[in-house]
Amino acid sequence: MMKYFWSILMIISVVSCKSEDESLQRIDQIMNIYMKSSTSPDLLNAKKAGSYTGYSVNDMLGDKDISPVSLPLKMTTDSLFYMEYISGAKRKKFDSAGTTYYSRMQLTLSRNVNNTTQTTVDQLEIHYRNTPTVFQVSEVLYNQQSIFTKDASAPNSINVVTVTK
Repeated sequence: MMKYFWSILMIISVVSCKSEDESLQRIDQIMNIYMKSSTSPDLLNAKKAGSYTGYSVNDMLGDKDISPVSLPLKMTTDSLFYMEYISGAKRKKFDSAGTTYYSRMQLTLSRNVNNTTQTTVDQLEIHYRNTPTVFQVSEVLYNQQSIFTKDASAPNSINVVTVTK
């Protein structure tokens, strides 16, 4: 009985001992996505002429053909609308080491033009950096064009991404 007691105590002490140099992995993946054009600073404000009146987001790497992703529409204190992405799209490895991941989503945007609904289908791709100390957004592509990059040493923050259409 005493032998088991000492074995359990030894396991507990080994598990609970952690050096001060070891730290938790920082997670940094929240994005605020703004849309603007040369004539409108806010294409997500459905009340403004020429802006999008609706949108849907589908996970292109999802388990089913239709795998919706939630990007709720929010507004800043100065009344600019943005889509907030926290998580929800499936991530796949870029490399076998698991140091780079990506998510790919289809955005279907609609707006009224001359009393007709016009639909635009775009693609949003997010690249993630994965190390023992950080999991973070490293690059965002919109229709295969890089629109955001983040250095590995950058501090945690809400990533502000602006799509210019």
